[in-house]
Amino acid sequence: MDGDVAVGVKRGSDELSMYGSSPTSVTANGGDSKKQRLDESPPSRVLHIRKLPNEVSETEVIALGLPFGKVTNILMLKGKNQAFLELGTEEAAITMVNYYTAVTPQVRNTPVFIQYSNHKELKTDSALNQRAQAVLQAVSAVQDGSSPSSDPGMLDLAPPPSPVLRIIIDNMFYPVTLDVLQQIFSKFGTVMKIITFTKNNQFQALLQFSDPVNAQQAKLSLDGQNIYNSCCTLRIDFSKLVNLNVKYNNDKSRDYTRPDLPTGDGESTNKDHSLLGTPSGALASYSSGGGYSSSLSLSQGGGAISPLSAAAAAAAAAGRVALSGSGVSGVLLASNLNEEMVTPQSLFTLFGVYGDVQRVKILYNKKDSALIQLSDGNQAQLAMSHLNGQKVFGKVMRVTLSKHQTVALPREGLDDQLLTKDFSGSPLHRFKKPGSKNFQNIFPPSATLHLSNIKDGIGEEDLRLLFGGTVKAFKFFQGRKMALIQMTSVEEAIQSLMDLHNYDMGGNHHLKVSFSKSTI
Repeated sequence: MDGDVAVGVKRGSDELSMYGSSPTSVTANGGDSKKQRLDESPPSRVLHIRKLPNEVSETEVIALGLPFGKVTNILMLKGKNQAFLELGTEEAAITMVNYYTAVTPQVRNTPVFIQYSNHKELKTDSALNQRAQAVLQAVSAVQDGSSPSSDPGMLDLAPPPSPVLRIIIDNMFYPVTLDVLQQIFSKFGTVMKIITFTKNNQFQALLQFSDPVNAQQAKLSLDGQNIYNSCCTLRIDFSKLVNLNVKYNNDKSRDYTRPDLPTGDGESTNKDHSLLGTPSGALASYSSGGGYSSSLSLSQGGGAISPLSAAAAAAAAAGRVALSGSGVSGVLLASNLNEEMVTPQSLFTLFGVYGDVQRVKILYNKKDSALIQLSDGNQAQLAMSHLNGQKVFGKVMRVTLSKHQTVALPREGLDDQLLTKDFSGSPLHRFKKPGSKNFQNIFPPSATLHLSNIKDGIGEEDLRLLFGGTVKAFKFFQGRKMALIQMTSVEEAIQSLMDLHNYDMGGNHHLKVSFSKSTI
């Protein structure tokens, strides 16, 4: 067995299912009729998943957790249409629940409900739960890039035959672009090449990873999933080809390792292949891995429906689910704040990682709460999914959608405590420029920070001193213009980002700080 998988004392399924429906459990998506009790349920790395469709497979349940980190245990309660999933860390479980707070998780086109369990560890009997453990071990081996053990009774996972996947998209109501495919599949490894074509009246694609193990993990996680709610279903197999030959970089094919290839049709490779409407009516786009600007058009019968904002499109694609977004308020309520420490500026900087913050208002009669207005509802959902449950200034912050549509500014002279600030004209907005690389670099809060715009002559010791005495690791790259710096905790990294993003290093060099998906 995989060393990280917990197998031990048998615990009855009735006992396990009892605590999942206790009044302190927290539903992770708003469609559930049970009352949410967010403040009373402590996070746990064990998650309880309910209302699963009949005949659901262990792999499909594991796939819900895979994008967020290592899955270390699973228990299926098929008679009750429930399952318990244990992730490697509580951080990974918090990120998963936060994401599915804003986005309804679906298995086989059926909405499911995810909540924290009251147990901190999942203990299962390997004899009763052998198949689930075998599937988990196979998936864990793919995650680790190793081979599963050949213990008796364990499934044997054959080595991946090819780094190239053949993808068929069923029920294709909305167009699926190269950039959307690249966003989805790059979560599992480096996507090198994509070729799209139509065969037997079906949209198909060949996609090549740099490593066959990444292709195997993507197939395990994504086969049968929907790109958008209830449509655009991925059917994935290994291709017989082991290498793709891409001649042109255009909207049908792309070699991300060869940006110098011709387009083959007289078009510029930087041309937008489709237009993305945002609630304001402006055009927005996100930049894909090869530096090509493109955007996502969601249209049916000529009219755009539920247009996604650029950042949300990238996040939705990466998460395999679409945000509903359109018409949702762009105002968030952040509560359980440390009122001694929090300021409009610190909230602007933190929430600004996920969207362009227009206004911040700390509530006069309840200074542990604040309203944060972002550019649109999709940015608000994105910020909520990443920041709800994070520890800020020593307290676990709660973030929910507000019923307010805008944050009102106080009348002149009535805000003597400077609790409200208008940031609508700020030069620090990360997402106002179409095609900005910032759209690619939206990651959950992590202990590792990405630094850029570092001034010439600033060394490692200078930056370690600037960030304080608890830096665990440091690495320069890009000719010392950028660096990764690893703090001792996510909370400390959040604090450092709020304090030091836009820090003036002199000579008009302002340090840029964001969360990184990398570790050092």
